[in-house]
Amino acid sequence: MATRASPLAAAPIGGRSLAQALLRAWDRLSIYLPVMLMAVLALLTYWLVRNTPIFITPPGAPPPAQEPDYTMQRFAVRHFDAGGQLKAEVLGDEARHYPATDTLEVNAARLRMFDARGRVTLASATRGITNADGSEIQLIGNARIDRAAAAGESGLQFRGEFLHVFARTERLRSHKPVEVTRGRDRFSADAMDYDHQARTLELRGSVRVTLAPPKAP
Repeated sequence: MATRASPLAAAPIGGRSLAQALLRAWDRLSIYLPVMLMAVLALLTYWLVRNTPIFITPPGAPPPAQEPDYTMQRFAVRHFDAGGQLKAEVLGDEARHYPATDTLEVNAARLRMFDARGRVTLASATRGITNADGSEIQLIGNARIDRAAAAGESGLQFRGEFLHVFARTERLRSHKPVEVTRGRDRFSADAMDYDHQARTLELRGSVRVTLAPPKAP
């Protein structure tokens, strides 16, 4: 006699088949999931590139720091104090102004500086660099400074490949070999620091001194 299966008895078997089918589908999805995520990331990156704004430097932007914004030929620049007194004058064959550092670089630099009593100090070099207000001047290449003699004081001359002038404090420094002449006396050293207000000269490194005998009365 034929036997008819009960629908209630078949239900558990169908449930197991559905669960197994879902597991197999998840296994397949797990295999392709990294690839799908990479595709989504690639699309997101492409969208960001296409929609990120591009910043364009305006036409009036300043030139790069290493480029001068103006030059001068055969010029003279004068610096005055608050009372209108001439403190320094810079002359040269050619000058280039660098806006990033607000410095003036001068070829064949020649300078005149005046102290509080109006005495003149002359300076020259192959190249000179001065800051905006002329308070610092670097003399580079065949640098020389001549300070005029005054009552009771001998004149001073400085020679070297590099001399750094601090006009406001009347100081002169160099980290390179220098020669100093005061009257008939001679000094040479690897570096120096001269303070005119304090009347001191510091010589460093290999120092040589030649002192002339005093003149007979």
